[in-house]
Amino acid sequence: MKPLIAIVAMTLGLSVTHGVARADEHRDFKKEESNRALVVKFYNKFFNDHLVDEAAVVIAEEYVQHNPMMPDGKAPLVNYFSGFFKENPAFRNRIVRSAADGNLVWLHVHSTNGNEDRGQAIVDLFRVQDGLIVEHWDVIQPVATQSANINTMF
Repeated sequence: MKPLIAIVAMTLGLSVTHGVARADEHRDFKKEESNRALVVKFYNKFFNDHLVDEAAVVIAEEYVQHNPMMPDGKAPLVNYFSGFFKENPAFRNRIVRSAADGNLVWLHVHSTNGNEDRGQAIVDLFRVQDGLIVEHWDVIQPVATQSANINTMF
């Protein structure tokens, strides 16, 4: 985005997303917070309490999955993780931060499988529609043992 466009957008009270200025007054912050709370509650029940069936009531049957290791649909997600959690009872995903914009909810997560596991840094992105989680993307990388800087991954 050209700097002049960004300055004009900020002066007019517009937010800039993907190079496009938009008015924040059209955002429904109450709905965004509701979407964020729905995803956080689902995520904690599913990945931390391992209450897969109970948590999955907010997953749409036609759930669209962008992780290339998982097929589309609610049933494959539930079936896979039901078995995974039985074999990995110490598996946990700690939500470090979360955010929402429109119908999208982001989670920045530290995933571990026991106390000795350095884990993985994950950004999960969910799309919520009509009170259901309908789509998912993720980016996953191992937590580094060494870093070129003093910052953590979280």
